Amino acid sequence: MRGWVQRRRAGREATCAEVAQVLQSYLDGHVDDLTARRVGRHLEHCRRCGLEAETYQAIKDALARRGRDVDARSLDRLRAFGERLAEEGDAGQAGSPA
Repeated sequence: MRGWVQRRRAGREATCAEVAQVLQSYLDGHVDDLTARRVGRHLEHCRRCGLEAETYQAIKDALARRGRDVDARSLDRLRAFGERLAEEGDAGQAGSPA
C-alpha cells in the first residue's frame, strides 16, 4: 500500500480506481495513516465508492458472524462479485476523481 501513497502527487484527490486498489486493505485496517485518511476522505465524498465500501463491510460482518464454516461455493461467488465490482469501477471510473 505504501507505493500507492508514494506515487500520488501532493494535494491531488484520490481517484475511484486508486481507492478500489486499496479498499479491502483499508477496511481490514492494513494501510498506513496517510492512505487511510485519503481513502476515508474519498469515501465521504464519493457515493459509489462509499456504497461499495459499505457493501464489502456488510459482507465481511456477515461472514464474521457466521464463523469459519463458510461454503466454498459461496466464497467463489463472493470473489466473483468483488472482481466484477472492481472491473466495473476500473472501466467506469479510471482516472476520474469523485
